[in-house]
Amino acid sequence: MMAELAYRGTILSNEPLAKYTSWRVGGPAQTMYLPEDKADLIAFIAGLPEGEPLVWIGMGSNLLIRDGGIRGTVINTRGRLKDMLLIDSERVYVEAGVPCAHVARFCSDLGLTGAEFLAGIPGTMGGALKMNAGAFGGETWRIVDQVEMVDGRGRVTQRGKHEFEVAYRSVKGLDNEWFLSAQLQLQKGNSEVSQQHIKALLEKRNTSQPTNKPTCGSVFKNPPGDFAARLIEACDLKGYAIGGAMVSEKHANFIENCGNATAVDIEALIEHIQHQVLNQFGVALQTEVCRIGEKA
Repeated sequence: MMAELAYRGTILSNEPLAKYTSWRVGGPAQTMYLPEDKADLIAFIAGLPEGEPLVWIGMGSNLLIRDGGIRGTVINTRGRLKDMLLIDSERVYVEAGVPCAHVARFCSDLGLTGAEFLAGIPGTMGGALKMNAGAFGGETWRIVDQVEMVDGRGRVTQRGKHEFEVAYRSVKGLDNEWFLSAQLQLQKGNSEVSQQHIKALLEKRNTSQPTNKPTCGSVFKNPPGDFAARLIEACDLKGYAIGGAMVSEKHANFIENCGNATAVDIEALIEHIQHQVLNQFGVALQTEVCRIGEKA
């Protein structure tokens, strides 16, 4: 049990997680902490029992929480680690809980270019850092200069991007530590041109993706030289459903919660898609979505 200390944030017990995820599924968190700010979060983590399991969530996209929920403590950063400021003429400080779309607009308003693609990522900066999220040809770590980390004992360190092994939708080099913030290196540009670029990207996203449906974003990584959506569609799986989970008719690399899906339904559909694509094309699709938690 955690010691009863005077934290400024909120501690919730047995908190249902479905309302915190973009798929709207997931069992309860044994404990959830809503930090007041970064300093409060660091103090909270430092006071946890040694070895306490920690899971971080932001906007709950790119995440499948199983129906049995999560043992240990869930840290919810969305709207809490929210500071964002200009460091100098071309660098921006962003905390982990800031939505990526807000980062894109903030940088654009300042006349800084390079972060426009973040407008197409439906998550927070912390999640984008963890998986090297990308959209429309851009990738998160291409604009990262350095990051601020916290470990399971509440110790904070600054690390340069060269200390991580970054690849497509993959970041290696994390050792029981999590992202608190990042410094982004951008370029001076034209604010109006940047804003028009963001507008065009969002129009493209809304036209091609089911943005008004409960999804996690893209489910599968694109295999080398191909697209997951093309392979799934070629298997005639658009509209295919298991329980309340359905392959989107609009974009085959999205799975929609039709209103009554469980995590079991979604995971079964993920595995069915993988099986069909492997059988028909010999391609083993790898999931982009992170699957965590206990089975019910």
